[in-house]
Amino acid sequence: MGLRKLETCLSPALYEADLHSGSIVVIIDILRASSAICTAFENGAVSIIPVAEVHEAKEYKSRGYLVAAERDGFVLDFADFGNSPFNFTQEKVSGKTIVYSTTNGTGIIKMASSASAITVGSFLNISALAEWLIAREKDVVLFCAGWKNRFNLEDTVCAGAFAERLMNSRLYSTICDSTLAALDLWALAKNDLPGYIEKAAQRSRLKNKGLDDCLHFCLTPDFTRKIPVIKNGILVDNNL
Repeated sequence: MGLRKLETCLSPALYEADLHSGSIVVIIDILRASSAICTAFENGAVSIIPVAEVHEAKEYKSRGYLVAAERDGFVLDFADFGNSPFNFTQEKVSGKTIVYSTTNGTGIIKMASSASAITVGSFLNISALAEWLIAREKDVVLFCAGWKNRFNLEDTVCAGAFAERLMNSRLYSTICDSTLAALDLWALAKNDLPGYIEKAAQRSRLKNKGLDDCLHFCLTPDFTRKIPVIKNGILVDNNL
């Protein structure tokens, strides 16, 4: 095949499912959903059931499932824990199936359901996932969760980091302005990523709520080689 297409979607409000049915879609929500999902699999979770709505998470809880659920960063009153990666410890999640519902990240998994494949990306698994994508002969869409249908800095910068690795393989081409913008932001941020992310609105939201203890961890490259992928609507580790 010729060069694969690389595109970036900067907000769920911009996603066009019909255009990406043959692509691999990478879900990016680094503060904090995609980072938490990668951490859960590194710590032994068997599977994660992503749900968009609170009532779905409540129903699973009533059936005895372990539930991680939050809105605007705060743990919902019926949930076992929220979406900080530090919640997904080996003691809590090893060998378990977890139902997961977040403000931004889990809803867009359903939006991308017509894609050829769906995976979850973060800085924590960036090398392993980039290698996995390169090994497949598929177009790629980097889908940023954003914040309530708005653009955000942190997911776009992470998309730029992925885009740089894919473009450096010389197997991809792009005429997507969103990808070019993500690459430019990554070029600005990469020499001091924590410093750059200090200006992000979500960083301020987390700080104001006392939920920013995991910030530097979420920006750590290559904590894991786990590659979460959707199979039959459920996230599993592709390596298993």
